[in-house]
Amino acid sequence: MTEVVASFITALCLSFASIKFFSYIFYKIWFIDNPKKYKKKRNPVPYGMWIVFFICFFATSLIFIEYNYKLWLIWIFGFLITAVSFVDDKINLSAKYRLFIQIFIGAIIAMTSIKIGYVSNIFWWVIELETLFLEIGNYKLYIIPFVFTIMWYVFIFNALNWTDWLSWNASGLSAISFFILFLLGYILFISDTYQWWIDNALFIMKMCIILVWILIPFWYFDVREKILMGDTGTMFLWFMLATIAIISGWKIATVLVVFWIYSVDAVYVIVKRLMKWKNPLSGDFTHLHHRLEKIGLSKTQFLWLVYSLSFCFWITALFLDKLWKILVFLLIVIIVIFINTILEKTKKFIKK
Repeated sequence: MTEVVASFITALCLSFASIKFFSYIFYKIWFIDNPKKYKKKRNPVPYGMWIVFFICFFATSLIFIEYNYKLWLIWIFGFLITAVSFVDDKINLSAKYRLFIQIFIGAIIAMTSIKIGYVSNIFWWVIELETLFLEIGNYKLYIIPFVFTIMWYVFIFNALNWTDWLSWNASGLSAISFFILFLLGYILFISDTYQWWIDNALFIMKMCIILVWILIPFWYFDVREKILMGDTGTMFLWFMLATIAIISGWKIATVLVVFWIYSVDAVYVIVKRLMKWKNPLSGDFTHLHHRLEKIGLSKTQFLWLVYSLSFCFWITALFLDKLWKILVFLLIVIIVIFINTILEKTKKFIKK
């Protein structure tokens, strides 16, 4: 636990110092955005600061986390997704190329022991996925975990990419999400008796606490609009969430709880588009934040609403039993679909 404390102090100091240092460098080399392009009145800000985020994560994890194949995979694919997303920010890559990268990463990870082997669902039983397999020499490729892991990464990358419509939305949600996953790791650490799971829980705790304390300065400068996240930051964060969910013992449902609002919103939007015979991945104004903007909610009010609701739902992932999780899930579905009606009626009631 001493290492955990040392890691978060190092992560916080390194993150803050790196932001200040690289901001100075990026201004000098004119590596900044063009706010007029997006009709913003602020001054230009450093655009590639989330490359610095990955550098901070790599340096801190290099010091405090023992080397293993999981860490190497996170470094390699974290760098790949950061690099591709950075190129996408600069030249706007085709959606097909981005989808290919997401599938590629999911496929490679699924071929390792970091794969979704089973799902513990809310109806009190475990769904085993490691049934059908292809035998290639001495290697067994389990088909269902392979497909399921790819689908998991593609869903997380695309559903949660919609959270970056406002700069500090993604950074704030991610910081709290990694903190919840840290608490999950701690629960596993104190409850498990098998040494492999204890070591794995410690790995999760170190990983998450490093990410939380690196994120806090980035969130702070994000709120003040001193840096710009872009896809470079969001894609790496979503990759880490998706991967830690699997490493945590396939806690897929827990991470979905962490992002239930955006997960339900993603399904709602896709269904609405399909009902209108539209491309489910096409852009429109049916997302939750678009609907709330129509009834007069400001962006800041929307963010604090999402933060507050999400925090309550995150707690259910840790402390409530499965029956209550079902009820909370149904509550989220009702809120996401009918929140405009709920808020409008609340406003009318208050005026009376």
